[in-house]
Formats: sequence, C-alpha cells, structure tokens
Amino acid sequence: MDQDLHADATAQVATPSSSSVSHFRQILFWPVQLISVSGQKSHDHAEAFAALGPNNPWRIVEDEFTGDPAEFQERHYSEFVTFLPPVQRFIYGQGSERAERTCGNTPIKVMRRTDVAAMRVTLTPDAAPIELKVAHVDLYFFFDIDIAILALELYADNLSLAAAQDVMFRLGRLYPSFWHKDGAPGHCALCTEWLSASGAILASSDFEDRKTYLAHVGQHRSARLGRHWEFLLKPLVPLDRDKGTLRYRQLEYYRMPLMAYLALDDADALSRADYVRLGHVRGSGKASKQPLADHHLTDFEAKHCYDRYHEKRDPADWPSTRYMSCNHALVVTGDARNAYFVNGEHGLLNSFRHQHFMLFMVAHFQKAALLMFSDRLAEAVNRLDIRNPQAVLAFRSATREALETFLRFTHRYWFHVVSNQDQARDLFDLCRSHLDLDRLYEDVRQEVQEMSQYLENEAMRRQNESVARLTVVTAFGLIGTVATGFLGMNLFDHTGLSGLEKVAMFAAVFVPTLVLTFYTIAKSQRLSSFLDALGNETIGLGEKLSAFVKVWRR
Repeated sequence: MDQDLHADATAQVATPSSSSVSHFRQILFWPVQLISVSGQKSHDHAEAFAALGPNNPWRIVEDEFTGDPAEFQERHYSEFVTFLPPVQRFIYGQGSERAERTCGNTPIKVMRRTDVAAMRVTLTPDAAPIELKVAHVDLYFFFDIDIAILALELYADNLSLAAAQDVMFRLGRLYPSFWHKDGAPGHCALCTEWLSASGAILASSDFEDRKTYLAHVGQHRSARLGRHWEFLLKPLVPLDRDKGTLRYRQLEYYRMPLMAYLALDDADALSRADYVRLGHVRGSGKASKQPLADHHLTDFEAKHCYDRYHEKRDPADWPSTRYMSCNHALVVTGDARNAYFVNGEHGLLNSFRHQHFMLFMVAHFQKAALLMFSDRLAEAVNRLDIRNPQAVLAFRSATREALETFLRFTHRYWFHVVSNQDQARDLFDLCRSHLDLDRLYEDVRQEVQEMSQYLENEAMRRQNESVARLTVVTAFGLIGTVATGFLGMNLFDHTGLSGLEKVAMFAAVFVPTLVLTFYTIAKSQRLSSFLDALGNETIGLGEKLSAFVKVWRR
C-alpha cells in the first residue's frame, strides 16, 4: 500500500491552498508485457494487434515525418532537434517514406483509438463528478520487445487545486488496494466512466465489487484489473482470461506512472506542503500541514525538484516553473498569467506534451523492458529441470533468446543521455535516478551473464565427460587393438582359407570387439574412477582392487 489510510481519509475533508488550476493536463502511462498465445516470438506486435478482429477500434498513427513540407510544423521540428541523433532514430525512425521502412528502422509504432472522447470521474461520495476531456488514447509498440505502453492524455480547465490533486492521486489505479467499511474502494475514484463524443457511457469502473476482486485473486493468483481499464485495451485481453490471441499482464505496481501539468492562477500562493503533495502525488490536504514527517522532507527540494526557472518574479516575465519528480510521476507547475507557460504551440505546454512526454516515456519503457527481461529469465529458471532433457533444451533455447534480445535492447534502446539541451537532459536524469534504472540494468545484466555462464559450464561439463569416456575407451581399447592386431601379423597363414572361413574369422573378432567397446562406454564413468585409483600412488593395492570391483557392483 503506497499511501497510508490516514491520507485517504483526510483527503475528503482537506482545506488546501486557495489557488486554482486554470488548465490541468494529465498523461497516464500503463506499461504491459505482451504475450502471444501461439508461443511464437513476434518482432512486430503492432502488426499482429492491428489484425485482431473486425471491430478493432485502434488504427495506426501516421507520424508527421511524411516528406511533405506543408504538413511539417515548427513544433515538430523543435521536438525532433531536442534529442540526440541515436535517440532521434529510436523515436522517429529512418527514411522519408513509411512504405519503404522496415520495422527495425521504425522501432516505435503507435496505434490510436478515437471513440473515447471524455472521462467522467467521481472521486469521493460527497464530491461532484468531474469531466476530463480526452486528448489522445495511444498505444505504443516497440520493435522486438514484448512491451506496449498505453498513453492516456486528459485535460480540464478551471479546477480547484484540491480537485486536481485528488485526480492525480486517485485516477491511475488499476485496482483497489483496500475497501472502506462502507464498501468504497480505497485510494481509487469512486466511479470512472468513459464517454463517447455524444455523451454515451462506453464503460464504467467496478472497483466497488469487492467480492469479485477477492475471488479473482484467490482463483488466478493475480489481481483483477478494473473493468474500465480492460475496456480501454481491447482487443488485448489479460493473461488470466480464456480468450484472446494476444494477451498482456501487469509488469509494475498497480499505480500508473503519470505526468501532470498545472497552470496555476497564483503559483506563488502554494505552500511547501502543497508542493510536497504534488511532487509525491499524495492527494489534497491542508496547505499548512505536511503530508510526511519533517525529517523525511529535509531534502525534498534537492532530491525531487528541478527549480531552474522557479523563483518569485513578475509573472508576465517569469513563469515560475517547477518540475517535481518521484519514482512514478513528473509534475510541472507554473503561473497561468505567463503567456509562454500556457502556449500550446511554442511554450512549455507544447514541450510538456511532446519533448517531456517522450523523455518520460523512454525512461519508463526502459524500466518496463528490464522488468520484462527479469521476469522472463526467472520463468526460464523455474521451468528448468536438469533431470528432464526436454526442459534442459527449452532452457538453453530461452537463454539464448534472452541473450540475443537483451543485446539488441542494449544497443538499440538503452540511453543514458537523450539530449544536450540542459533542461531535457536534466529532467531525463531526474526521472532515471528516481527509477533507479542503472541498478536495475546491472541486475538484469548480471542475471543474463549468470545464465550464460551456466550454459557454458554445462557445455564444458559435457565436453569433459565425453573426453573422459573417450579416454577410457581408448585405454581399454588398446588391449583389443593389440589383440586384433595379432591377426595382421604373419604368425599364421590364413591365405589358404576359403572366403566363408575368412568372413567367419572376421566376425569372430569384430563382434566381441564391438560388444566390448559399447560395454566399455557404458562402464566408462566407473572405469574412469578405477583408472584414477590405479594411477594414484598414495593408496594401497586393496583400495585399487576395491575400485576395480566397484566397476560391476550395483
């Protein structure tokens, strides 16, 4: 449970700062691991996803890089030049014609659905419903990586700060963490509904159905996802469902990573407690009361805040922008009276929706991919049974596939730096540090190396056993070689024998020699121990005879 019960209870009666949010925007990210029912490795999940049924609401998004200068805008250019060339090739691909590109040249493919126009959310029993407009519902696929990321962008105008804080706190929950005594889901919105452009309800949440969630965990050993979130990913289905050719399962914590943008009527009116609640996504509360212990917040500004442009100045000249990050969120606040901060074409709102969106997604994609690798390696080890030859072969195949895919991930998708622009570089570093990506990468790399080392050791062990068997067969075959070589000497004259007699003599030597050779191979391990004992000068004759007898002892 990521928040205490006290925080959930007091959020309903909190008295936060009087500052209001002129424009609120939130982007939720939902990384999932894709699993094909056929069991075959797919390098292009987007292609398989697009072919899932005639009622599939998702359509591929053609990007702005179409080669037509009239369709390419300045904001597209600003977004593109923010990133370094390797990152540009990762995000935007290569070549001018999409039809000529291969999947490897366009590592990211985006699918979009347009039937969901708004979200109506009721946060608490005593709160009025809030309607958030849906800007985009996109699903990102990555070439050769079994990861998809749902990106849901929502926005609203003229919200109270308390409402914006509670939307951030309660909205991106995949399932309840607990239920109150009255049956209301803890830490979640009371009711969430997807609305069409005409206002019709497409799907609604079922977080209040406590019995169903408990029974699902008891039966499937996995948490049940909210009905409205399952609807959003259709025709993808959860792994624990019976139907569906392309399934998914949860990789991370049940709380979705999020980005939030708040254009405040008076940014200077926010207290430190307000900023702590926003930066840690703690929900609403009293402006004079910190949500966490004081000793825990001594390094809040240094650890969680990026204050390059955060200072009390004339709002017309200075946007008073503050970026705050924790392990699952990037929150941007600023003054709505500053034209640059609210400009959706050339200002910080545009940067938030494009440049900052991409660097945040890249960081969380890296984390999701590493968690997927770790999960896949753990499954391969769990299925390993050294007494089962088929299981050993399957383990070798899974390990080699993991090594190959991890190598491509490292060279294609692993970046420590995405931009030389100070702000983009610093924000990416801030996100990476809170996600602890370097440690996670080293952990996975060590797991891959250990599995690779295990395969090498197994191959060396089998090679040593084969050499030992060949040595034993050679040593004991030397006796037969000398004996059968006797036939090639001129001690006996067999030239006068008939052909049938010569064949009989050959068989009389060949068959026993063949039987003896196979018998020697069957006893090679015990004979090897006998040869070791025979060559050991520190043991007596009795022990050597005992080792000889053990060759035939059961």
